[in-house]
Amino acid sequence: MAAPTSAAEGGHGGGGGGGGGEQQAAATSSVDPAVVNEMLSHYLLLVLGALSAVLLVWRLTTLLVRYVRTVTCLNNDTQRYFAQPSENYSWFKKNVLYAPILSKRHNREFQLSSALNVGTLPSRMQLVFLVGYLATNVAFCVITIDFSQPLEEVASLVRNRTGYLAVVNMIPLFLMAGRNNPLLNLLGISFDTFNLLHRWLGRIVTLEALAHTLAFLISNASTNGWAAAFQTVFKVPFMLWGFIATCAFVVISIQAASMFRHAYYETFKVAHIALAIVSILGLWYHLDLVKLPQLKYLYAVVALWVFDRAARLLRIGYRNVGAGGTKTLVEALPGGACRVTVTMARPWVFRPGQHAYLYMPTIGFWQSHPFTVAWSDEADHHADAGEKLPLRRQDVLAAKKTTLSFIIRGRTGFTGALYSRAAAHPDGKMVTRCLVEGPYRGSSRLHSYGTVMLFAGGVGITQAVPHVRDLVAGYSNGTVAARKVILVWTIQSPEHLEWIRPWMTEVLSMEKRRDVLRIMLFVSRPRSTKEIHSPSSTVQMFPGRPNIETLLGMEMESQIGTMAVSVCGPGALSDEVRRAVRNRQYQGSVDFVEEAFSW
Repeated sequence: MAAPTSAAEGGHGGGGGGGGGEQQAAATSSVDPAVVNEMLSHYLLLVLGALSAVLLVWRLTTLLVRYVRTVTCLNNDTQRYFAQPSENYSWFKKNVLYAPILSKRHNREFQLSSALNVGTLPSRMQLVFLVGYLATNVAFCVITIDFSQPLEEVASLVRNRTGYLAVVNMIPLFLMAGRNNPLLNLLGISFDTFNLLHRWLGRIVTLEALAHTLAFLISNASTNGWAAAFQTVFKVPFMLWGFIATCAFVVISIQAASMFRHAYYETFKVAHIALAIVSILGLWYHLDLVKLPQLKYLYAVVALWVFDRAARLLRIGYRNVGAGGTKTLVEALPGGACRVTVTMARPWVFRPGQHAYLYMPTIGFWQSHPFTVAWSDEADHHADAGEKLPLRRQDVLAAKKTTLSFIIRGRTGFTGALYSRAAAHPDGKMVTRCLVEGPYRGSSRLHSYGTVMLFAGGVGITQAVPHVRDLVAGYSNGTVAARKVILVWTIQSPEHLEWIRPWMTEVLSMEKRRDVLRIMLFVSRPRSTKEIHSPSSTVQMFPGRPNIETLLGMEMESQIGTMAVSVCGPGALSDEVRRAVRNRQYQGSVDFVEEAFSW
């Protein structure tokens, strides 16, 4: 390899003793190391592309099956064919698709204290991908390198290889960090899974950046000593910028650990963004000062970051500016929760399971927090009832106002401050300024299932209520396959019913509701037995916690069509429902839908 090529490929070791080792290694190898690095980088992207293609085929196949099942079952009240399980598919769902790593723990956090936890465990399928991708990166970092060569030569090759792969891995890292990621809808993967992949890709990038830096330091220190090695780093500008980028990656990995992320979320978020900017700037100067070929990959990283930020600003502007802007009412409710109702500036086509980010400058300046949309209404709003009715189509559309409602449980930080501020008002109601960013992807639609069983714990009811309304309305007008909808909600106290009382009143008054919907309320901490009473045969209340296995078994005995079992709530509840569904895979056709939002 010529000397200029060696310098261009040098990474952190482009100065000092790195250039000569690279020339000697190139001379003794039949393949140019720079060509190998480029080729392996392309292979890494091809691996991710191939996995995305497989997921896309799976997604399209699933959508086709659900469409055919929906159309076939619209006028079929028995749906016996679709209730029968497939032995092979049931094995796959039980042992791979829905399986935790070991026994049943997946979404339940490892809690060290009331404020600290160390996160959750991935599912078995997620673990297979993570281990496989990590192993691929390890293999790509060492393949074709002859470790019998002198230390300086080996370190030079490892340095260049790991630096190359670290930059390439930043493309999927930043892609999975964006809220406006087109792959979320295209591949049908949950935001929770993308968040998990983002965190582990960040760790892989950090490990490769560390290996990149250490390879230079070890090589240089072996001949000149550690003091000279660090002196070279701090004196050579492009090395200094690379060192700054590596340090930023390391700090990000430490502060993004679950115990710090959950305990100091607001601080974490600001620091995370600031450190990400520092890492990009440091890496940019590191690559640009000596015109390293990896710079072209960094262009893609910056483009992804700029696209996501621009899309966020456009969403906020479009949804909240004009027509008087958004208006927000915050109501303090029993049980330490708030009901936030936002009247949007523009119409919003709502789908069950969608979430949005709320900005409340008076509560947390520039902070944004994601919440599931619990309810949506559209009504006519006129400035003055005495005015003439609008006649033009534009006027009619302008008079339509969409209201979105959220239930937010007050805990610490932003949510705690929001509840305290609303509760401090005499009537427990507060009008404030709120900007809504969204909508973002809703959960899987449940129209193709003959039987739908929705489990909710606490504030997790916000995910279930829109599905209940959607399915009851669909049953009434004959557009869904659902013939049985069962809602199981676990709450600590009957006063928590106030969270959704106006919405459930509307659901219970819907046409044909009694024919399709049953509601079971479980009160885990009743003050007395007088609080427990069942209003009707279709709305029942019980003390204690539900026996998930028993309830699921009872419904499967009279199952209609394919059954969907959805859960949203505490991790322990999600894990119990997951286990119950896995245990009954061979008894009927049952799909599991978990709504989780890790942060």
